[in-house]
Amino acid sequence: MARSVNAKIIIIGCGISGISAAHRLVKAGFNDVRILEATSRSGGRIKTGRLGNKIVEIGANWIHGPCEENPVFCLARQYRLLDPEALTPENQAMDIGGHPPWTPNFFGSSGGKLNAEDIYPAQQMFLELLNESSEFQGQKGEPWSCVGDFIRSEVQQRAEEQWKDIDATSRSLRLCVISNMLKVECCVNGAHSMDEVSLGAFGLYKTLPGNDCTFPGGYEGLIKNLMSELPSGLVTYNRPVRCVHWNNTEERGNPVMVECDDGERIAADHVICTVPLGYLKKHHSTLFHPPLPLHKLCSVQRLGFGTNNKIFVEFDAPWWDADCEVIYLVWEDEDAMVDEVPDVQRSWIKKLFGFTVLKPTERYGHVLCGWIAGHESEYMETLSEQEVTQAVTQLVRRFTGNPTVTPKRVFRSQWFHDPWTCGSYTHPGKGCSEQDLDNMMEPLPSKGSQSQPLQVLFAGEATHPCYFSTVHGAVLTGWREADRLISHYSSVRPFELRKSKL
Repeated sequence: MARSVNAKIIIIGCGISGISAAHRLVKAGFNDVRILEATSRSGGRIKTGRLGNKIVEIGANWIHGPCEENPVFCLARQYRLLDPEALTPENQAMDIGGHPPWTPNFFGSSGGKLNAEDIYPAQQMFLELLNESSEFQGQKGEPWSCVGDFIRSEVQQRAEEQWKDIDATSRSLRLCVISNMLKVECCVNGAHSMDEVSLGAFGLYKTLPGNDCTFPGGYEGLIKNLMSELPSGLVTYNRPVRCVHWNNTEERGNPVMVECDDGERIAADHVICTVPLGYLKKHHSTLFHPPLPLHKLCSVQRLGFGTNNKIFVEFDAPWWDADCEVIYLVWEDEDAMVDEVPDVQRSWIKKLFGFTVLKPTERYGHVLCGWIAGHESEYMETLSEQEVTQAVTQLVRRFTGNPTVTPKRVFRSQWFHDPWTCGSYTHPGKGCSEQDLDNMMEPLPSKGSQSQPLQVLFAGEATHPCYFSTVHGAVLTGWREADRLISHYSSVRPFELRKSKL
């Protein structure tokens, strides 16, 4: 747009979807764009921290599917934030289907390494079932309502046929591996249990080609680069929004009024709301006046939003193989195919499926990243750093069978208790369908209303129909809502636009 547009636009939230929307609007000539951010920093769930002098990701970890279609990959490449390997055509062409080809080590709770050969059949069966779980999407009449029930019932049937000739101990171990893989999937999906993830909607999530890669200098480098291209003063920090008053008929001119926690009231033509789904679930009733339409509210409630936390652990020396990229901890008493622990306070640590190894060693030394999802993860956040260190130390000593292994440093994330996110990311909850994701991104007022259109728009990972839970999903939704306004103003009467002074 070669003209400037006077429409007053407020963006709530300075995460990557809010930043992406602002970027696009400013570029298109909108000269009255403002971001209100509740905290003192930009980036939202992209958050880079330090473990000693090492750079670690507290939030978003990977570029999932780094290829030409992935806007995060393209921006990271443009800003020169990636390692050379990530840029190779081979890396971009790899289709990992959401499961990176990492070299694993398996350890058992009786102490010591397990034989990979004993485990592969269970891993193989699980991955096949995961792929089958994605195929019910769009079909009527899936056999179970949730992924967990489907996997358990199918493993039971298939184990009877395929594993009938193996001894009871080996068979039991394989079922324990299924429990471990269910816990892995809880982390991947940001869910407490795979019993909370819809089987019918599981296939809505789509992957992009490319072998997942990381930012050597931290994901926040992406935020810094994007922020440097926005006009200074566009973001107001430490400015939480109390309520978005929309459909204002009494205030002449501006249909929306944003009321901040400090009492400031800001008139606007359009508001782009990018708050996390976790925050929306908790605060929707006070955040919008009038309240959200019922169909939108039901979708907010049906979609799942759980917790996935990291526990970084540094050691003086590795107890895993040099080529190992992921460590799986198999509890040998879990042959009932479980992904929830019976007593959260006493055995929360059993929910931790294992660790990814931070590579290359030259950059990180001997650092592992432990992964834990669900209510156990939320309980872990309430413990002191000392209690978490104690639990992790006991765990590692038990699984290695080495009573002297001692972590040098431990550091964990706490996404559930972050008041502005209330968890990690979105998954399709039980009873959820494609319609719910459509409802999430529908602007207010709803279609067919006589009021001024596009008063409140919605962006953020939870509003992407197939890339929910990802950074690229968040970016694309920010662009989508900016484009919605850009096309609205390119079709309105010319006198509503003012010739640019440029």
